[in-house]
Amino acid sequence: MDLAPEPIHPSRDIERSWRARHVTASAMVPAPSTLRNQIQAHTHWVNDILLTQHNTALVSASSDVSVKVWRPHAEERQIPTTIGLHSDYVKCLASPGSPSDWVASGGLDHKIRVWDLNGAGERLSINSGEDASNAKGSVYTLSVHGSIMASGGPESIVRLWDARTGKRITKFVGHTDNIRDILINQDGDTVMTASSDQTVKVWSVAAGRCIHTLNMHNDSVWSLYSDHPRLAVIHSSDRSGLIVKTDLRASSDWDEGLSMSVAQEHDGVNKVIAPNGHIWTATSSSSINRWRDIPSDGEIYIPEQSQPQRWSVSSRSRVPPPSSPTAINGIGKPKIPLSCVLRIPYPSGYPGQTHRDSSAATMYSNMSFRKMSEAINEQDIGPVLPYQDLPAATIQGQQGLIKHTMLNDKKRVLTLDTAGEVLMWDLLQCLPVQSFGKRQLDDVLAEINTVESVANWCTVDTRTGRLACILEENYCFDAEMYADELHLEDTGELKEDQRINLGKWILRYLFARLIDEEIARDEVYRRQLQAKHSRKIQRAPKPPSIQMPNPNPTWHNPQPEDDSLITPRAPNGNPLPVATPGLAIGVATPHPGFAANGTSGPATEASNLEKTPSNNSQSRNSTDKPKDYFSTNPNAQTASDQHGRPSTPGEDSSEASTQSPVDGDREEKPKEGTSLFGKRFRMNFPKKLGRTSVEAKAPAVDEKAEESDKSEEKEERVIEDNFLGTVQRLRYEYEEILHTNPSQPLPPGIYPSSRNETPLIEPPPHTTIIIQEDRPDSGGVTDLYRGTVRSVGHDADLIERSGPMWLGDLLLRNQTPPKDISKVSFVLLPFEDQLPSIASIDGNSRLNANRMLRAKKICAYVAERIEPQPVHLDPNALKPEEYLDLYCQDKLVSPNTTLATLRAHIWKTGGDVVLYYKSNGRKPELEGRLTAKPLQEVPTSEGVPF
Repeated sequence: MDLAPEPIHPSRDIERSWRARHVTASAMVPAPSTLRNQIQAHTHWVNDILLTQHNTALVSASSDVSVKVWRPHAEERQIPTTIGLHSDYVKCLASPGSPSDWVASGGLDHKIRVWDLNGAGERLSINSGEDASNAKGSVYTLSVHGSIMASGGPESIVRLWDARTGKRITKFVGHTDNIRDILINQDGDTVMTASSDQTVKVWSVAAGRCIHTLNMHNDSVWSLYSDHPRLAVIHSSDRSGLIVKTDLRASSDWDEGLSMSVAQEHDGVNKVIAPNGHIWTATSSSSINRWRDIPSDGEIYIPEQSQPQRWSVSSRSRVPPPSSPTAINGIGKPKIPLSCVLRIPYPSGYPGQTHRDSSAATMYSNMSFRKMSEAINEQDIGPVLPYQDLPAATIQGQQGLIKHTMLNDKKRVLTLDTAGEVLMWDLLQCLPVQSFGKRQLDDVLAEINTVESVANWCTVDTRTGRLACILEENYCFDAEMYADELHLEDTGELKEDQRINLGKWILRYLFARLIDEEIARDEVYRRQLQAKHSRKIQRAPKPPSIQMPNPNPTWHNPQPEDDSLITPRAPNGNPLPVATPGLAIGVATPHPGFAANGTSGPATEASNLEKTPSNNSQSRNSTDKPKDYFSTNPNAQTASDQHGRPSTPGEDSSEASTQSPVDGDREEKPKEGTSLFGKRFRMNFPKKLGRTSVEAKAPAVDEKAEESDKSEEKEERVIEDNFLGTVQRLRYEYEEILHTNPSQPLPPGIYPSSRNETPLIEPPPHTTIIIQEDRPDSGGVTDLYRGTVRSVGHDADLIERSGPMWLGDLLLRNQTPPKDISKVSFVLLPFEDQLPSIASIDGNSRLNANRMLRAKKICAYVAERIEPQPVHLDPNALKPEEYLDLYCQDKLVSPNTTLATLRAHIWKTGGDVVLYYKSNGRKPELEGRLTAKPLQEVPTSEGVPF
């Protein structure tokens, strides 16, 4: 369809040209529609689209506050480009014509903005309302012709603007409800508006008033279309789904036009267009229908029983169905059934009428000025029927998702689509994994939902008809699940009770190709940097005859200011595996401490949050010092924090050792001069988390001397606050290492998470990845990058500029942002005093631990305190969860139930969770014990605040 305005001719030539074009087009049978191209351009509803620049550019407006242009026919494949942003939903678009190089948009921010289609940005901004505080100043519709722009919205006022200057020309007041669509004729002197007040009004620009109101609809009029230069033929649609054609060409007055019911959709018609003799309609359904246009120049036909007896009627055949109009008396003029007529023009008569009397003239006049439904009721003809019942063709749309709910495991989602089908999706696989057919979503949810509690780590959205998973820095690393619950392939790399962070896991493999690209680039950079440094050493100039004193004698042999500059490596050259994150149980009130004898456990997340390792004794590995999951001081740390702690077999305890904010800040604060890039970059650097190997400590140097030596160099180094900042920091570390050890090869600084921490998953290559940024000034988020799992490696440069720094630290350094550990307080008591109490001498039995602690670890904790530990471990001995049972609210607790699940699904109330332990009889010798090991007799390894 060519949207360019036609050249201006005399009125007869214009009418003749328009008629010839439409007669030719209506006689042609269009070819079946085929899909040529598609793209996901927006992250919210698309509210309007238009074609411009000779139909080579498609402009779209969305509730994601953006206006985008897409050129699908460009020689090189292009993604939609954002040409402008509003601060609220963008509702409508308008263009002065196909050759134009600009487009106007209006939105709920009360603004009309003019954008350059070639990327030059905003040309003009117009405040649509006279009062900026008016809540109804939103712009719902726009129309442009030449230099005239018309706008309308909930104010029920039509405003005309000069599209060149933005000045208001005039305004039209007369509608009583929201204005939904606007048309401007070719001469620019007539404006037609559709409103939710069920009327279509015609306005004279010269007179500045309404010259006629058309009442052919009984519901809110949502859309108007006309390609006639004088707006003499218009198509309109309303909320009830009725499509109406109105022809005013044979009338000298607006009141004498003919309106006909063309078709009836099942839903409200949001948009109707009728180019080339065919009508296209869009509703809330994902499909688009094409209808045959009604021949408004045909003859009106009524059944014999509906004719006045005084009329002489020529012989005629039975009324054919509207879908196959035939000629009358051998003449090739189609018939228009009276049942689809809404308004009848005054000059026309019924077929066979030879004269009119005064009574007939009165009837015609009444039908011209009133809705046809009233005239039909008077003549008892029957209800108004559409000209055709079924569309001639349909472009089937996809079944979009309209509803969703997340299961308790926080990795599966149930969705309902427009066809009524329920699907289950796996967020980690990025695929639907099961279909439940056409059922109620709530019924399926009740059948498959599990009883567990996992922290929220993402939000799910189906606004675009597709499933979208949104991850944010603040909470995407909050959720963990045990590996044995994820049904992973047993490769021998996973440890007992190992937990996997869901956010880290999926991000690791969504950007797997980006990581590979960065590793390849890093290898090339290190090789080039080392070669460059070697050439400098080899080509060192001979000293001159007069030696100048060196003002900085220590600069030539600098030492790393931080041991973290030395990239940690395992003895075999690969990063050491991250140990299984541990869990801890701590006493919730201060009292003399105790601990249990046990085997060493893996490193914990809490220990990494507390300290930055600076030597071998501080690294957190599976081979490090033993730990305890019990602590005696919830408010202060002791000197034993720097040493190991014993723990219950199979479980780590250091996760309970969370610092208070004051203590954490005090411990992390470095001495002056120890920061590699200066203090102004300190807040941009995340704390070191998830170290996977032993770090080598550099030889000590004079910090004050080093600070003065390198102060100027540091001031010149700027770390960008994005993904590239992580790469820059790595490269600065390489330079420091070469200055310190020029003869040593540069070890790689990129060490992504290992397979035992994030087992292999393979998201589909076509999965879309979008990086967005919150922009409060724009009223929402803005897309910074859009790609796929397949393209992230090729788009490395784009992601380095648009990705956040925390993403770079995660992918390249395996570091997550620091965050306090969520804990659950509980009381542990013997059931009916059948077993010894584990309470302290003062009667305290209140404990707290990580929310992910399993019930079987609590059983192990109880067993350590009510029975002596064997000197030699028996591999065939019963595990504590096999001879001890836990009860909560009189319900037996499964050994794999976490504290979070206990609180959410069993305890179901506030305060501390109360747990009772008892023997199940499988170990009879246990029941004879009356006392437990006193708490104060157990040495404490360290005090941890809770």
